[in-house]
Amino acid sequence: MLGIGTWGMGEHPGNAASETAAIHRALDLGMSVVDTAEMYGDGAAEELVGKALAARRNEAFLVTKVLPHHATLRGTIAACEGSLRRLGTDSIDLYILHWRGAVPLAETLEAFEYLQQAGKIRHWGVSNFDVADLQELRLLPGAEGMVADQVLYNLTRRGIEFDLLPQCVGKGIPVMAYSPLEQGRMLKDPVLLRIAAEHGTSPAQIALAWVLRQPLVLAIPKASSPQHVQECHRSLNVQLTPSNLADLDRAYPPPTRKGVLEMI
Repeated sequence: MLGIGTWGMGEHPGNAASETAAIHRALDLGMSVVDTAEMYGDGAAEELVGKALAARRNEAFLVTKVLPHHATLRGTIAACEGSLRRLGTDSIDLYILHWRGAVPLAETLEAFEYLQQAGKIRHWGVSNFDVADLQELRLLPGAEGMVADQVLYNLTRRGIEFDLLPQCVGKGIPVMAYSPLEQGRMLKDPVLLRIAAEHGTSPAQIALAWVLRQPLVLAIPKASSPQHVQECHRSLNVQLTPSNLADLDRAYPPPTRKGVLEMI
């Protein structure tokens, strides 16, 4: 249910020790999903993750992503090889199309199938795909192999609840929630502060517990220090009450109509 994101990691050498320790602490706590992408720091995040997992690769479920302008047949294969090299591994557990671009989806799926057969990736998924994108994808050969849709989801970005989240859950497709804390921008909200005080926790733990209450939703907050990882992990022990959820609905109303899928 809870992993660790690495957007912004690996870009400043002075932070490498803390960021590496954060990944190790996540593994210690059973937060085995480690999410990264070739885009993050132009590969710097993958390099940091690779070094952090060098002696602990078998403890991690490793996720990385291919940029849409690389997602041709040959381009996807080349991008995957580059990610494998930076990550210091011979296989990626989940390889994701970062968002939809101009390359035909059928061509990207062909590349994913090749990479699976070659043992380079175990599973594949998509990111920032809305309902119409998933419907189009499902018509293609091999589409049944998709195992996840990674999208922006948090208390302030609830649009997927209108149709995307129910459809994914109904079809048994896990949703990976990125930026579940909205990069910290909502953590001084009075409602979150009051509910956190009621539970003896932090606003971040309340916000994460709210995301994780949903079935088939996995959160991947960025946590660049062991202390931050520990705080995120404690959200698994928070049980929000019906009253808490009602208060959060009033503060952050659920969607009442279809909107454009939000991205960061």
